[in-house]
Amino acid sequence: MVNQDLFAFHGEQQRRRLAPLADRMRPRTLEEFEGQQGILAEGRLLQRAIKADRVGNLILHGPPGVGKTTLARIVANHTRAHFSNLNAVLAGVKDLRAEVDAAQQRLERHGLRTILFIDEVHRFNSAQQDALLPWVENGTVTLIGATTENPFFEVNKALVSRSRLFRLLPLEPKDLHQLLQRALTDQDRGYGERSVVLDTDAANHLVDVAGGDARSLLNALELAVESSEPTTDGTIAINLATAEESIQQRAVLYDKQGDAHYDTISAFIKSLRGSDADAALFWLARMVEAGENPRFIFRRMLIAAGEDIGLADPQAMVVVEACAAAFERVGLPEGLYPLAQAALYLAGTEKSNSILGFFDALKSVRDANRQDVPPHLRDANRDGDAFGDGVGYRYPHAYADHWVEQQYLPTALQGEVFWQPGALGWEGQRRERMGARRAAQLAAAAELASDQPLLLSSGPDSPGLERWIQRQLGQEGERLHQLRKRLWEGVSWQRHDRVLILGARSLIWALDPLQAVPEGGVTMLCNSTDDRHRIEAQIQLLDPELRPQLLSGGLETLQANQAFEWIGGRFSTTDLQQLNWTDLEHQIQNHSHGDTTLRLLTTRAEAGPAGALLQASSSDAELETLLQKEQLWLAAQTQAHHVFEAEGWSGSQDSWLETLNLPWGPDLADRWLAEGSSYRVAMGTIDPTVLTLLRQRLEGIGRSGLRLPMRHELFIGRRNASVNQRNASTEKA
Repeated sequence: MVNQDLFAFHGEQQRRRLAPLADRMRPRTLEEFEGQQGILAEGRLLQRAIKADRVGNLILHGPPGVGKTTLARIVANHTRAHFSNLNAVLAGVKDLRAEVDAAQQRLERHGLRTILFIDEVHRFNSAQQDALLPWVENGTVTLIGATTENPFFEVNKALVSRSRLFRLLPLEPKDLHQLLQRALTDQDRGYGERSVVLDTDAANHLVDVAGGDARSLLNALELAVESSEPTTDGTIAINLATAEESIQQRAVLYDKQGDAHYDTISAFIKSLRGSDADAALFWLARMVEAGENPRFIFRRMLIAAGEDIGLADPQAMVVVEACAAAFERVGLPEGLYPLAQAALYLAGTEKSNSILGFFDALKSVRDANRQDVPPHLRDANRDGDAFGDGVGYRYPHAYADHWVEQQYLPTALQGEVFWQPGALGWEGQRRERMGARRAAQLAAAAELASDQPLLLSSGPDSPGLERWIQRQLGQEGERLHQLRKRLWEGVSWQRHDRVLILGARSLIWALDPLQAVPEGGVTMLCNSTDDRHRIEAQIQLLDPELRPQLLSGGLETLQANQAFEWIGGRFSTTDLQQLNWTDLEHQIQNHSHGDTTLRLLTTRAEAGPAGALLQASSSDAELETLLQKEQLWLAAQTQAHHVFEAEGWSGSQDSWLETLNLPWGPDLADRWLAEGSSYRVAMGTIDPTVLTLLRQRLEGIGRSGLRLPMRHELFIGRRNASVNQRNASTEKA
């Protein structure tokens, strides 16, 4: 027995002497342990538990070479409990049961706790982990597990829930330098008895390439020392070249089934998304060096081309697909060229995730009740004649720019926005046009209603008339686009200009200045709360920094000292009925200065139904009285330029006529002449005989319909010196 013990002792001494440097230099106490200050600094929970010998169930996880096994051995050196260890790679259920039986006996006979350390605990299969669970749960053994994988995915959830998890991070460079210094100076376990000189460049290179792995660092140092010939005086000099040779064969940390696999591809994709070409090449090289299948990398790059580049550069998908095809034809090693080319293209191109709008649409489909296809979009080839399917559809190629405003979404979703085009690349070049078209679609109903209050405000429902209204809404988009161009035509914007939009019913009148004056800003005065809410919905299409300031009410809602370089807007027939131009001019004076320019566009009806009928046919004496009422009502709408010129503004007046074709038949008469309609209210008392005659005339017009003239007037004005002097006098007073 004595001889066996002596031999065993001698063998253990030999093993320690011949052990690798990394094993010999393994810390034995907390004081020797380098790094992991996040969990082992003075006063930290784990540090206090080890010193007090009160360690509970632990799972230590982190990459190789950061001290998981070493920390478990330090626990063994500090505890009064029995310390046993198993390696999950070599041990089976039989070994596990033997350790548990021994732990039970120690606890029952001697009251001695057992700490069971299981290295690579994630290698235990489900049955082995289940076999361990009850003994951990009842306290027969205290488990310390070590794993390089994520325990939440690789370890039994019940074991995880009964353990404290501590994540060990790669060691910091300063910690690795201290390990190098200790290995070179320790006379018992390191190279302190030998004269080893490590150049600073060599030390820095070893630390950099080790990547936080102490074991890799010490193994490289050992290889460098043991493979170098000493000089005549016995000195072993390790320079940068020697260090590079000693660590070049270091295996890349990469397990295709573990966290490192997913972490590396995640880092690669995020580098592409972040447009960091250098980082993308590094992570790509790391995957290639680790033996990753290039087809897997190409698959992930195809996903990135759709998710992270998208319509900022539609060619990205084409380039990656072409590079993948080239790789299949060329193979390795030359296939690395198209692999790197695809990665660099994705890293260098513009980025956008606007395609994610599809998932918003998908959510809307799942959340909403059944949404019917609008009638004009339905297939007209089957039963269109019977049900009106396809009636009213407008063929975009028949219009300017191959586009026409038209309802494409279900009625309940009108105004819903799913795709938010980014500001860069291909979609960025089209962003403004898309915004203008959306605004035109959303604006059409509000603007048409304000232009035609006599027609659209009240009256019995009429399917025929409603179809005309829908067709008119389609025409309204193009019409508003032309009016918007006339309103701001020839303006020379400055980026710092301040713009005020009057009578805002929709965003369309502010689209031009919003793009042109990002540093000055746009303020919109909304006629009503409903108008404001409508515009608030529309401006969600815009970048936050481009959104206008919205105010409800008149100019009195502005701050007293708020002035603008441009004041403009469009006033409809409805607005003109309620507007006092003199009051408006006085209010505008308070918010203008010598460089302020006015651009006011008005739209008013030139005739009512009686006037339109008389223009289309010979004189009708019975309608003359009603015609006079209509003319008085229309004449009451004072023209803007008369008021502003009288108040000392100078400018120009442009006027043009537009004619609307109203549908023929009884529907028009019902809508116009019904009790309580806007026209009846405006005309007051109408002789019943005249009213009957008017209805007959309206119902009897031909298929060509009734032509209703509309007058557009654009006043462009600037303040004269007299206005400036008057304002200055007012300010002094």
